[in-house]
Amino acid sequence: MNLRVCDSRSLCEPLVEPGLGLRRPYPHFRTPYTPHSQRLAPAKVSSPPLGLSRLLFPFSPSNEASSKWLDAHYDPMANIHTFSACLALADLHGDGEYKLVVGDLGPGGQHPCLKVLKGPTVLTETPLPALPAAAATFLMEQHEPRTPALALASGPCVYVYKNLRPYFKFSLPQLPPNPLELDLWNQAKEDRIDPLTLKEMLEGIREKAEVPLSVQSLRFLQLELSEMEAFVSQHKSKSIKRQTVITTMTTLKKNLADEDAVSCLVLGTENKELLVLDPEAFTILTKMSLPSVPVFLEVSGQFDVEFRLAAACRDGNIYILRRDSRRPKYCIELSAQPVGLVRVHKVLVVGSTQESLHGFTHKGKKLWTVQMPAAILTMNLLEQRSRGLQAVMAGLANGEVRIYHDKALLNVIRTPDAVTSLCFGRYGREDNTLIMTTRGAGLIIKILKRTAVFVEAGGEAGPPAAQAMKLSVPRKTRLYVDQTLREREAGTAMHRTFQTDLYLLRLRAARAYVQALESSLNPVSVTTREPLKLHAVVQGLGPTFKLTLHLQNTSAARPILGLLVCFLYNEVLYALPRAFFKVPLLVPGLSYPLETFVESLNDKGISDIIKVGGPLVLHGEDSESEGDKASDTRYLQPPQPL
Repeated sequence: MNLRVCDSRSLCEPLVEPGLGLRRPYPHFRTPYTPHSQRLAPAKVSSPPLGLSRLLFPFSPSNEASSKWLDAHYDPMANIHTFSACLALADLHGDGEYKLVVGDLGPGGQHPCLKVLKGPTVLTETPLPALPAAAATFLMEQHEPRTPALALASGPCVYVYKNLRPYFKFSLPQLPPNPLELDLWNQAKEDRIDPLTLKEMLEGIREKAEVPLSVQSLRFLQLELSEMEAFVSQHKSKSIKRQTVITTMTTLKKNLADEDAVSCLVLGTENKELLVLDPEAFTILTKMSLPSVPVFLEVSGQFDVEFRLAAACRDGNIYILRRDSRRPKYCIELSAQPVGLVRVHKVLVVGSTQESLHGFTHKGKKLWTVQMPAAILTMNLLEQRSRGLQAVMAGLANGEVRIYHDKALLNVIRTPDAVTSLCFGRYGREDNTLIMTTRGAGLIIKILKRTAVFVEAGGEAGPPAAQAMKLSVPRKTRLYVDQTLREREAGTAMHRTFQTDLYLLRLRAARAYVQALESSLNPVSVTTREPLKLHAVVQGLGPTFKLTLHLQNTSAARPILGLLVCFLYNEVLYALPRAFFKVPLLVPGLSYPLETFVESLNDKGISDIIKVGGPLVLHGEDSESEGDKASDTRYLQPPQPL
């Protein structure tokens, strides 16, 4: 094998192995450091020749001269299986060299481990007892040296590392077991029930009981019949323990909003709870309950002052909690399952399985929606501190990474494989580095150019061009000037005339309303005894029409029974096959249609009014005579037949 040694701060030629051809190149993470006081112009980063760049990065949409990103490293065989929550960037040794922390799931979910990468190479690799759920870096104390600690959530535990050495292990408190399950295992311990009976009774408990089964019982239910007896003999003497697991984790500032302030760990558990841990003693400071299991968390504020916590759960809702609330204060109902949750300033950006991004306020008001060209696989925050920019990165199933500021598209990155995890921040000595892992366990590293400026939708920065255009305001005509003078001189008289016309309009409306009440033309009953609403629809061109009456009970909770409706019409002009209806029970709030047909008998086009008489209500012994009952009449006039 031929090796070539060179300075890591310059682009090196790739390793060449006989028979295998081109191997992955070394990146140029380290650039000569220049103090801020001497940075009068953007530093130039060396780039590979154009031919070599095309050979090493064939997926780049354009050359580096037109792209906002420098292609630093690409390894399709990096063997990294993870997602965005298990990626973190931190200065773990306090030497200014930021490293990448990866909670690796392992191929096929086997052999999970904790990897720490320095540049493109793996610095350390530590096996984990269970699959990782999240990784985060935080400051535990104010003492010097101020090196951050690494927290990795795996199973029911949080493993804390300092200087890449094990420091503390926090385990979730155990939950009380199901009493029926405990009684069954005690009977199995005394050999009073056989394994087959134990399995049947545990399955019944799992389907009906509110308290879930322990891990021991769940493993037993997955066994074959030949393996049950040996499992019972091995575990019947052990005590039943019900342990929940961690589903998500993030950090929350303790009492200061500074970047280097002490932070607390916030854990989401399978038991539908949120736990806030003390950064020094690792005790539970507060506990909050949720209606469902949390899968994504976003926090803002400080624990000792005021904070908001947004939790996206498996029931398709996002719950907002505040400092003094033990239960959710607001709820955002989504139309599909969430696949990511990112907070950009005061906006919660949610990605859903319906291939769309949604923006919400902290009180649940929807601000905007953006449709994606493919399914969203992962999301994360892009924060460019030098320009004060915060945006959302979304990795799509079609191999694109889209960057949005609110609903405006800033940039599109195309990759050779679908991206499953994203992380943006300081890596090595570069402030703006984008790290991506692909579905095929590959690793892609890009560096944002120092001169790059994100512009919305490909336009120019600043105000739109239409803002500088002068409006073609028409010139003042003689008629306009005369009308203005007239309004100034006779303003009082014009106002009085307007008020007089307004009073006349109100008077006519009141008279029409009274006339409608007296002639029963009002579609809504004014009596509280029979609160009804009647709406009639006439359909057809003639000579046969379809007449539909819509009856609705407008009372709050009292149904109406025994209602009779009849049609009064001129039998010389019209014929109705059914002119009398017995209305069924009217439930409050529902509309009941009553249909009949009207046939016009006159061939000269003469029309008349059809009256709907009623209501006639049967009240049994308390009913009044037919002459004493009030009649409610509607006047319908079908169109003239053709």
